[in-house]
Amino acid sequence: MNLKRATLLLCGFYTLLILIGVIALLMGGGSLLAMIQLGVGAIVVIGLWGYFLDRGFMNPRMWRPLAGLLALGIVVQLLAVFTADLSGAALTWTLTTAIFSVLPMIFLYRYGERDQPLWASPEELERGEVLERLLEEQHELKVEKKAQDNQATVRLRKAGDTYLASVEREREGGVEAFEERFRCPATLAFFIEKFTCISVGDFARKYSDGGPRPA
Repeated sequence: MNLKRATLLLCGFYTLLILIGVIALLMGGGSLLAMIQLGVGAIVVIGLWGYFLDRGFMNPRMWRPLAGLLALGIVVQLLAVFTADLSGAALTWTLTTAIFSVLPMIFLYRYGERDQPLWASPEELERGEVLERLLEEQHELKVEKKAQDNQATVRLRKAGDTYLASVEREREGGVEAFEERFRCPATLAFFIEKFTCISVGDFARKYSDGGPRPA
């Protein structure tokens, strides 16, 4: 069995658990807490499928908080196992739930990392390819631009598998400078166009066809 099949079977297993929970609720009712747990579990399963299929589902900003919620739930359940006076059935259920929450917590934390191609739009992927190509041709890229009341200078370079973006921008008379690191060129393109007045097209126009090299 290869790794891909094993991960898909794992997703199928967690999906089956949710289906069993839905059937149990339909047949015997259930408390409000059970319904909330089932709803959270269903969202977790969606995230697992997205992680293993390399597809972006929902919003990347929600998955790490959800992983944190699972971690908190694990801690609370383990405390209950060792401190609360639980019946045999309740003890088994609590411990089993805590154990089966560990892997989804890890995978959802990884899934929530924004710096991945799966969260990029087709346009961002295309712009990322432009920056990647330009940085293969030149060691550093630099563009300065002033648009209305905003002025920015962006320097890009690649160090190993990491893309470095150094930004200086002026807004309302103030100047701020910061640097960010990315593994995915599409995320780099998104960052530049969201937080500065400079576009990927500005880099392409300046450096295409063996254009100028920064000093």
